[in-house]
Amino acid sequence: MISPLVQHLPKLWELMHHYGMTTLELNPIRMRPGKDGRLTPVACDFKCGFDRDDPRVARLGLPQHLFAADLSEFEQEVNQLRTHQGQSDVFVVNEFGTILAPTFGGGANSLVTEVLGEAAIISSDFGGNPPYEKMKSVAAICYRHFLAQTNVLFIIGGKSNNTDIHETFRGMGDALREHFAKHGPVPLYVVVGRGGPNLVRGMGNLADTLDSLGVPYRFFGFDSAISEVVNYAKRIDEWMRTGGREQIARSMNIAA
Repeated sequence: MISPLVQHLPKLWELMHHYGMTTLELNPIRMRPGKDGRLTPVACDFKCGFDRDDPRVARLGLPQHLFAADLSEFEQEVNQLRTHQGQSDVFVVNEFGTILAPTFGGGANSLVTEVLGEAAIISSDFGGNPPYEKMKSVAAICYRHFLAQTNVLFIIGGKSNNTDIHETFRGMGDALREHFAKHGPVPLYVVVGRGGPNLVRGMGNLADTLDSLGVPYRFFGFDSAISEVVNYAKRIDEWMRTGGREQIARSMNIAA
Protein backbone atom coordinates (compact mmCIF):
# COMPACT_ATOMS: atom_id res chain seq x y z
CA MET A 1 0.00 0.00 0.00
CA ILE A 2 2.84 2.39 0.80
CA SER A 3 4.49 2.23 -2.62
CA PRO A 4 1.46 3.41 -4.68
CA LEU A 5 0.85 6.20 -2.19
CA VAL A 6 4.47 7.38 -2.36
CA GLN A 7 4.36 7.38 -6.16
CA HIS A 8 1.47 9.84 -6.06
CA LEU A 9 3.16 12.33 -3.70
CA PRO A 10 4.93 14.24 -6.55
CA LYS A 11 1.55 14.56 -8.31
CA LEU A 12 0.06 16.12 -5.18
CA TRP A 13 2.88 18.66 -5.05
CA GLU A 14 2.39 19.51 -8.73
CA LEU A 15 -1.34 19.92 -8.14
CA MET A 16 -0.79 22.30 -5.24
CA HIS A 17 2.13 24.24 -6.76
CA HIS A 18 0.90 24.64 -10.33
CA TYR A 19 -2.57 25.97 -9.45
CA GLY A 20 -1.83 28.48 -6.69
CA MET A 21 -3.15 26.47 -3.75
CA THR A 22 -2.31 27.32 -0.15
CA THR A 23 -3.79 24.17 1.40
CA LEU A 24 -4.72 20.74 0.10
CA GLU A 25 -6.48 17.96 2.03
CA LEU A 26 -7.42 14.50 0.78
CA ASN A 27 -9.36 12.60 3.43
CA PRO A 28 -10.15 9.74 3.29
CA ILE A 29 -8.02 7.98 0.68
CA ARG A 30 -9.06 4.46 -0.30
CA MET A 31 -6.93 1.95 -2.18
CA ARG A 32 -8.65 0.45 -5.25
CA PRO A 33 -7.21 -2.79 -6.68
CA GLY A 34 -6.89 -3.03 -10.44
CA LYS A 35 -7.09 -6.08 -12.71
CA ASP A 36 -3.38 -6.72 -12.25
CA GLY A 37 -3.71 -6.53 -8.47
CA ARG A 38 -1.92 -3.18 -8.20
CA LEU A 39 -3.49 -0.62 -5.87
CA THR A 40 -4.49 2.88 -6.97
CA PRO A 41 -5.16 5.64 -4.40
CA VAL A 42 -8.60 7.23 -4.76
CA ALA A 43 -9.41 10.48 -2.94
CA CYS A 44 -12.97 10.25 -1.56
CA ASP A 45 -13.07 13.82 -0.21
CA PHE A 46 -11.13 16.81 -1.55
CA LYS A 47 -10.66 20.23 0.03
CA CYS A 48 -8.32 23.04 -0.96
CA GLY A 49 -7.70 26.74 -0.53
CA PHE A 50 -6.30 29.20 -3.08
CA ASP A 51 -4.07 32.26 -2.98
CA ARG A 52 -6.32 34.63 -4.95
CA ASP A 53 -3.33 36.87 -5.73
CA ASP A 54 -1.50 33.99 -7.45
CA PRO A 55 -2.09 34.15 -11.25
CA ARG A 56 -1.77 30.36 -11.48
CA VAL A 57 -5.26 30.04 -9.97
CA ALA A 58 -6.66 31.19 -13.33
CA ARG A 59 -5.36 27.99 -14.97
CA LEU A 60 -8.34 26.08 -13.58
CA GLY A 61 -10.94 28.45 -15.05
CA LEU A 62 -13.06 28.38 -11.89
CA PRO A 63 -16.18 30.56 -11.88
CA GLN A 64 -15.96 33.65 -9.68
CA HIS A 65 -19.07 32.78 -7.65
CA LEU A 66 -17.10 29.94 -6.00
CA PHE A 67 -15.11 32.58 -4.13
CA ALA A 68 -18.11 34.64 -3.02
CA ALA A 69 -18.23 35.14 0.75
CA ASP A 70 -21.93 34.60 1.45
CA LEU A 71 -21.95 33.11 4.93
CA SER A 72 -24.80 33.03 7.42
CA GLU A 73 -24.37 34.33 10.96
CA PHE A 74 -24.18 30.71 12.18
CA GLU A 75 -21.43 29.80 9.70
CA GLN A 76 -19.43 32.90 10.61
CA GLU A 77 -19.62 32.08 14.34
CA VAL A 78 -18.36 28.54 13.79
CA ASN A 79 -15.62 29.68 11.40
CA GLN A 80 -14.24 31.98 14.10
CA LEU A 81 -13.41 28.86 16.14
CA ARG A 82 -10.97 27.50 13.56
CA THR A 83 -7.77 26.47 15.31
CA HIS A 84 -4.72 24.37 14.58
CA GLN A 85 -6.48 21.42 16.22
CA GLY A 86 -9.82 20.14 15.04
CA GLN A 87 -11.93 21.06 12.03
CA SER A 88 -15.00 23.27 12.09
CA ASP A 89 -16.40 23.14 8.58
CA VAL A 90 -20.13 23.88 8.35
CA PHE A 91 -22.68 24.76 5.70
CA VAL A 92 -26.39 25.40 6.21
CA VAL A 93 -28.29 22.92 4.01
CA ASN A 94 -31.85 23.80 5.04
CA GLU A 95 -32.53 26.45 7.66
CA PHE A 96 -35.98 24.88 8.18
CA GLY A 97 -34.72 21.29 8.56
CA THR A 98 -35.43 19.09 11.58
CA ILE A 99 -32.30 16.91 11.95
CA LEU A 100 -29.27 18.62 13.48
CA ALA A 101 -26.33 16.41 12.53
CA PRO A 102 -22.88 17.30 13.93
CA THR A 103 -20.76 14.99 11.77
CA PHE A 104 -17.17 13.81 12.17
CA GLY A 105 -15.15 12.96 9.04
CA GLY A 106 -15.33 13.93 5.38
CA GLY A 107 -16.58 10.53 4.19
CA ALA A 108 -19.33 10.42 6.80
CA ASN A 109 -20.27 14.02 5.99
CA SER A 110 -20.83 13.19 2.31
CA LEU A 111 -23.01 10.17 3.10
CA VAL A 112 -25.04 11.85 5.85
CA THR A 113 -25.75 14.99 3.83
CA GLU A 114 -26.84 13.01 0.78
CA VAL A 115 -29.13 10.57 2.62
CA LEU A 116 -30.77 13.07 4.99
CA GLY A 117 -31.57 15.47 2.16
CA GLU A 118 -33.85 18.37 3.07
CA ALA A 119 -34.33 17.06 6.61
CA ALA A 120 -30.71 18.01 7.41
CA ILE A 121 -30.17 21.46 8.87
CA ILE A 122 -26.40 21.59 8.40
CA SER A 123 -23.61 19.79 6.62
CA SER A 124 -20.55 19.62 8.87
CA ASP A 125 -17.16 18.09 9.61
CA PHE A 126 -15.97 18.51 13.20
CA GLY A 127 -13.23 15.84 13.09
CA GLY A 128 -9.50 16.23 13.61
CA ASN A 129 -9.54 15.59 17.39
CA PRO A 130 -11.05 18.88 18.60
CA PRO A 131 -10.32 19.65 22.28
CA TYR A 132 -13.13 19.78 24.85
CA GLU A 133 -13.49 23.58 24.94
CA LYS A 134 -13.70 23.89 21.16
CA MET A 135 -16.25 21.09 20.84
CA LYS A 136 -18.36 22.59 23.61
CA SER A 137 -18.29 26.00 21.92
CA VAL A 138 -19.18 24.57 18.51
CA ALA A 139 -22.06 22.56 20.00
CA ALA A 140 -23.34 25.60 21.91
CA ILE A 141 -23.50 27.62 18.68
CA CYS A 142 -25.38 24.80 16.92
CA TYR A 143 -27.87 24.50 19.78
CA ARG A 144 -28.46 28.24 20.06
CA HIS A 145 -29.29 28.59 16.38
CA PHE A 146 -31.19 25.39 15.64
CA LEU A 147 -32.15 23.28 18.66
CA ALA A 148 -35.63 24.79 19.02
CA GLN A 149 -36.68 23.36 15.63
CA THR A 150 -34.72 20.10 15.94
CA ASN A 151 -36.47 16.74 16.20
CA VAL A 152 -33.31 14.62 16.13
CA LEU A 153 -29.86 15.55 17.42
CA PHE A 154 -27.81 13.18 15.25
CA ILE A 155 -24.16 12.80 16.33
CA ILE A 156 -22.53 10.68 13.64
CA GLY A 157 -19.09 9.70 12.38
CA GLY A 158 -17.00 6.73 11.31
CA LYS A 159 -14.53 4.84 13.46
CA SER A 160 -12.02 7.48 14.49
CA ASN A 161 -8.28 6.96 14.50
CA ASN A 162 -7.32 9.88 16.72
CA THR A 163 -10.40 11.83 17.85
CA ASP A 164 -11.05 11.37 21.57
CA ILE A 165 -14.71 10.35 21.71
CA HIS A 166 -14.98 11.01 25.44
CA GLU A 167 -13.79 14.61 25.10
CA THR A 168 -16.05 15.41 22.14
CA PHE A 169 -19.13 13.79 23.69
CA ARG A 170 -18.45 15.44 27.06
CA GLY A 171 -18.26 18.85 25.36
CA MET A 172 -21.50 18.31 23.43
CA GLY A 173 -23.31 16.97 26.48
CA ASP A 174 -22.21 19.82 28.75
CA ALA A 175 -23.24 22.36 26.11
CA LEU A 176 -26.69 20.73 25.91
CA ARG A 177 -27.12 20.83 29.70
CA GLU A 178 -26.16 24.51 29.80
CA HIS A 179 -28.47 25.29 26.87
CA PHE A 180 -31.42 23.67 28.65
CA ALA A 181 -30.59 25.57 31.84
CA LYS A 182 -30.43 28.91 30.03
CA HIS A 183 -33.09 28.61 27.32
CA GLY A 184 -35.32 25.84 28.67
CA PRO A 185 -35.67 22.20 27.56
CA VAL A 186 -37.06 21.15 24.17
CA PRO A 187 -38.56 17.80 23.09
CA LEU A 188 -35.67 16.00 21.46
CA TYR A 189 -34.45 12.54 20.47
CA VAL A 190 -30.70 11.88 20.31
CA VAL A 191 -29.20 9.35 17.90
CA VAL A 192 -25.47 8.60 18.06
CA GLY A 193 -23.31 6.51 15.73
CA ARG A 194 -19.58 6.52 16.48
CA GLY A 195 -16.42 4.50 17.02
CA GLY A 196 -12.93 5.32 18.21
CA PRO A 197 -10.75 5.95 21.29
CA ASN A 198 -12.59 6.15 24.64
CA LEU A 199 -15.89 5.25 22.99
CA VAL A 200 -17.41 3.51 26.02
CA ARG A 201 -16.43 6.34 28.39
CA GLY A 202 -17.81 8.91 25.98
CA MET A 203 -21.12 7.14 25.49
CA GLY A 204 -21.43 6.59 29.24
CA ASN A 205 -20.84 10.27 29.94
CA LEU A 206 -23.33 11.39 27.28
CA ALA A 207 -25.92 8.83 28.45
CA ASP A 208 -25.67 10.16 32.04
CA THR A 209 -26.24 13.70 30.76
CA LEU A 210 -29.25 12.74 28.63
CA ASP A 211 -30.75 10.67 31.45
CA SER A 212 -30.48 13.64 33.81
CA LEU A 213 -32.23 15.85 31.25
CA GLY A 214 -34.94 13.29 30.48
CA VAL A 215 -33.99 13.13 26.78
CA PRO A 216 -34.48 9.76 25.01
CA TYR A 217 -31.61 8.38 22.95
CA ARG A 218 -30.26 5.45 20.95
CA PHE A 219 -26.52 4.73 20.59
CA PHE A 220 -24.81 2.72 17.83
CA GLY A 221 -21.18 1.57 18.04
CA PHE A 222 -18.46 1.05 15.43
CA ASP A 223 -19.96 -2.32 14.41
CA SER A 224 -23.07 -0.62 12.96
CA ALA A 225 -23.11 0.47 9.31
CA ILE A 226 -23.32 4.26 9.00
CA SER A 227 -25.96 4.00 6.27
CA GLU A 228 -28.26 2.02 8.57
CA VAL A 229 -27.74 4.50 11.42
CA VAL A 230 -28.60 7.40 9.10
CA ASN A 231 -31.79 5.65 7.99
CA TYR A 232 -32.69 5.05 11.65
CA ALA A 233 -32.31 8.77 12.37
CA LYS A 234 -34.62 9.53 9.43
CA ARG A 235 -37.26 7.13 10.79
CA ILE A 236 -37.08 8.78 14.22
CA ASP A 237 -37.53 12.20 12.56
CA GLU A 238 -40.65 10.91 10.76
CA TRP A 239 -41.98 9.52 14.05
CA MET A 240 -41.34 12.87 15.74
CA ARG A 241 -43.30 14.64 13.00
CA THR A 242 -46.31 12.34 13.49
CA GLY A 243 -46.79 12.57 17.24
CA GLY A 244 -43.48 11.55 18.73
CA ARG A 245 -42.52 15.10 19.60
CA GLU A 246 -45.70 15.48 21.65
CA GLN A 247 -45.06 12.18 23.46
CA ILE A 248 -41.55 13.24 24.44
CA ALA A 249 -42.81 16.67 25.50
CA ARG A 250 -45.34 15.03 27.84
CA SER A 251 -42.67 12.77 29.33
CA MET A 252 -40.46 15.84 29.94
CA ASN A 253 -43.41 17.92 31.23
CA ILE A 254 -42.84 20.68 28.69
CA ALA A 255 -44.70 22.19 25.75
CA ALA A 256 -44.29 20.53 22.37
